[in-house]
Amino acid sequence: MSTVRTALHWINGKWVDSAQHGESVNPATGEVVGRYADAGRHEAEEAVRAATAAFRESRWADDMEFRTNVLLEIAASFQRHERDLADLTTLENGKTIGEAEFEVSFAKGNFTTAAALAQTTYGRVMEVEPGKHTMVVREPVGVAAVITPWNSPTALLARDLAPALAAGCTAVVKLPGQTPLLNEAISRVFADVPSLPTGVVNIITESGSEAAKWLVDSPDVPVIMFTGSTPTGRAIGASAAKHVKRVGLELGGKTPHIVFDDADLDLALAVIEKSLTIFTGQFCITASRLIVQRGVYETVKQRLAERLANVTVGPGSDRSVDMGALIDKASVARVDRLVEEAIAGGAVPVVRGGPVRDGDLANGAFYRPTLLEVTDSSLPIVQQEVFGPVQTIQVFDTEAEAVALANDSEFGLGASVWSNDVNRPLRVARKVQAGMLWINDWGQLPNQFEIGGYKQSGVGHANGPGGIDHFLEYKTITQKFA
Repeated sequence: MSTVRTALHWINGKWVDSAQHGESVNPATGEVVGRYADAGRHEAEEAVRAATAAFRESRWADDMEFRTNVLLEIAASFQRHERDLADLTTLENGKTIGEAEFEVSFAKGNFTTAAALAQTTYGRVMEVEPGKHTMVVREPVGVAAVITPWNSPTALLARDLAPALAAGCTAVVKLPGQTPLLNEAISRVFADVPSLPTGVVNIITESGSEAAKWLVDSPDVPVIMFTGSTPTGRAIGASAAKHVKRVGLELGGKTPHIVFDDADLDLALAVIEKSLTIFTGQFCITASRLIVQRGVYETVKQRLAERLANVTVGPGSDRSVDMGALIDKASVARVDRLVEEAIAGGAVPVVRGGPVRDGDLANGAFYRPTLLEVTDSSLPIVQQEVFGPVQTIQVFDTEAEAVALANDSEFGLGASVWSNDVNRPLRVARKVQAGMLWINDWGQLPNQFEIGGYKQSGVGHANGPGGIDHFLEYKTITQKFA
């Protein structure tokens, strides 16, 4: 064990150890691949002190041109480190290497877009009446806490941190204990930008919640960005309300595909398959519900079943596999339990994948794709986020019925509409209660446009011009001239 290196926190421009340590496990093999410093309240306090000092004492909050140039340097640093970030993502997260490369490639774009947004933090001024001028200036809120989950640490950190920095905030980033070697590599991206003032970005790794809870409760952290489960998001919102904090929440999802009779099935089925298996179904917009019009229902069910049955699972480092491992064996057991309960409740297995318990993959956290036919939308498998490669399929007859089925969920993150009718897709998209809609596609998340959820899928937006507003205060100043 002494030969396994320990990943450290990045606080105030220094590598920092902790009294507590944890182990990093490769989910494809079950092997320990590293140790890490495990943060608690002490590390969170250190990081907030560093971020507060940087906000008050450095030029970061006040110098827009400086921030723009540094953000571009951060983008370039992410690009230089992409190979290492991708390899560590596959090692600790279980993604296929292609998916890992895809994920980490987003970071550069997030920071180049943020550099442009940093140039838009200006306000406005007008003479409201003779001799009296009113101006609005936009100022950074202060220290931002960014709490990021294990399913896509690089992409989600970049998505939430980049606009905070563009606004002029400093930050404390809490990354998950499942990916500590990757977390340290992400920290090296920022350490490799010498023009970034010390303390502007601080990154800690935590397996539990003590540090995160302190960040949420600290009066010195006025803004929170959290990505994770809806129950945790509710708890964060309730705790942060004590200090009337700004809280951005990107929470759970239960994305449906709505497939009409006139859809291009060759196009649709290829995308529907990947929308379930990419990131092993551990994705907030995983399309876990399939709603199909009766005229093509049997065809879609049969052809999709064939595709899912032929998905190859294996270590993500093998470029020939289609799907990697879940994050750990506990997740495999949890997903399989949900499937068994669904079958007992009336769901009919079309493809029963399930855990891999034999052969070379038995030590890993592998779960083959599963497709369940359902007629009862109230089943937990239809209503709850599974966070694994499990999809339900159900039939509809009319457009109104399709919309009703799609909206029969507490979630409202994303949805896809498949039809070659010139009018129907947009009409349906306007009626579906979700923050992101795709027509004859799925999963497109351009940096230039806002993303977010309806209902229990979140509060606030990331990306686009609206993404920076969460981190800015509006200050109105009126001056009367003599």
